[in-house]
Amino acid sequence: MLQGTGSDVGKSVLVAGLCRLFVDRGLRVRPFKPQNMSNNAAVAWNGDRGEWGEIGRAQALQALACRTAPSVHMNPVLLKPQSETGSQVVVWGEVRGTAAGRDYQRLKATLLPAVLDSFARVGEDADLVVVEGAGSPAEINLRAGDIANMGFARAAGVPVVLVGDIDRGGVIASLVGTHAILPPEDRAQVAGFLVNKFRGDPALFGEGMAAVTRFTGWPGFGLVPWLPETARLPAEDSVALDRRPPADSRRGDLLIAVPRLPHIANFDDLDPLAATPGVSLALVRPGEPWPDGAGLVLLPGSKATIADLGALRREGWDRAILAHRSRGGHVLGLCGGYQMLGRRILDPDGIEGEAREAEGLGLLDVDTRIAGPKTLREVEARAGDGTPFPAYEIHMGRSEGPDRDRPFAHVGAEREGASSADGRVRGTYLHGLFAGDRWREAYLGGLGVAPAGRSHRAEVERALDAIAARLEACLDIAALERIARAR
Repeated sequence: MLQGTGSDVGKSVLVAGLCRLFVDRGLRVRPFKPQNMSNNAAVAWNGDRGEWGEIGRAQALQALACRTAPSVHMNPVLLKPQSETGSQVVVWGEVRGTAAGRDYQRLKATLLPAVLDSFARVGEDADLVVVEGAGSPAEINLRAGDIANMGFARAAGVPVVLVGDIDRGGVIASLVGTHAILPPEDRAQVAGFLVNKFRGDPALFGEGMAAVTRFTGWPGFGLVPWLPETARLPAEDSVALDRRPPADSRRGDLLIAVPRLPHIANFDDLDPLAATPGVSLALVRPGEPWPDGAGLVLLPGSKATIADLGALRREGWDRAILAHRSRGGHVLGLCGGYQMLGRRILDPDGIEGEAREAEGLGLLDVDTRIAGPKTLREVEARAGDGTPFPAYEIHMGRSEGPDRDRPFAHVGAEREGASSADGRVRGTYLHGLFAGDRWREAYLGGLGVAPAGRSHRAEVERALDAIAARLEACLDIAALERIARAR
């Protein structure tokens, strides 16, 4: 199990890289994360119920690294933040309700049996399970009832490797400090440590590695260099978005403006666009000026559509979007973004928050009613020109109105999404659509971007292979395998 001295130390990528490394050695490998907190979700199959559920996007990527299909048991507990203090609680892929932070602290201990059951199921057909922690075991204020880090590791008898992030500074203090603050029983669960995101000559940190061992008694399993290939993988949570550099509007054939919504969800939809030659993606953060010259405004998914629509208006982005439309610009709304483009959004049961109704941007003649049950499924969609593309749905509510007579796409015989009369404003509930290479190139071609002939899936696969090769070179893989086998 990889645990971190803090959030965003690179655990997800390291787990994915180790999964690919050991799969390439001929082992049957599975990923596991007891508890995740992210609005970046993927659909996964729940074989017990015979239906689709949802898990964290990172575990879907790790399943890909293992060359296996994702399962709801790879991430049995998923928390999806809906406000500053509360989250939707998903167990075994199914929404179980919402809980404020304090309430969840009382609830989480009751979820340990479900977590251990999932861990056993994931391990049934595996030679090796690589587990990812959440946050940090040093958060001892959250230790009671813990299921994400040491509470799980001790209950399941899983050895822990502690990961420190040297890029943020203070890595020796963070590793040694974690050793100092852990209770003796938790400390004994740690088999060693590794240091991630190192830039420069590894020899310069030799004494640093030795110092950590001297203070803690833990052996070091290696010093992982900065991995540029990580930029080609889907990010686990919105922390990565805040590090994205501003787009250069002078570069490329198409500038895409994307408002950075407070509760942005499934933003990995943006990754294939950002990686396309000729496309410049401008993620507009609060307080920043709206970029000039955008050819497309893309409204992303949201976990709290009405709240995010209010934030969009407070920033004045609604005026920028309407002005863009009046100049003949294109607008595309994905899931929650699609709902915002309509006339009204109704949430009579308060599923997403206290606000029960909001006026939309009025760019599509549809109304949305947020209500259950939640739609979760993988689909094979078909664009208007007949181009097929894989996608998935993960949303609450339905949108209806005259613009649905001009669907965005078809799923079987079903009409999906909506379009304005001139086709310049479109909305869809489909996620993952830009990962379909033929459809992406056709859509961007209509906006003036020359075909690039690139496969997004192949780029992700190459990145996983490259990360696995780097880990093979810098980590003591034999020692990691020994501690896993000794469990």
